[in-house]
Amino acid sequence: MSLNGVGILAAIIIGGLAGWLAEKFMNSQMGLFMNIILGIIGAVVLNFILAALGMAYSGWIAYLIIGFIGACLLIAAGRAVRG
Repeated sequence: MSLNGVGILAAIIIGGLAGWLAEKFMNSQMGLFMNIILGIIGAVVLNFILAALGMAYSGWIAYLIIGFIGACLLIAAGRAVRG
């Protein structure tokens, strides 16, 4: 199975890094597990949105950037929902 041109293990590592970067950028306090989850889910969701708009990217650098942006958006959405 492959996610955006990277394997599952690479997706977990890159997703964790993207989530950690988003945590630092958004000044949020989360654990390692949430960093990985936010990075992977952020990358998948934003990749889906970009694909719907006709843009597609592959490779680990694109996965890291898309994961970072997606995780930041998820953190911002979580803050908005909490009030």
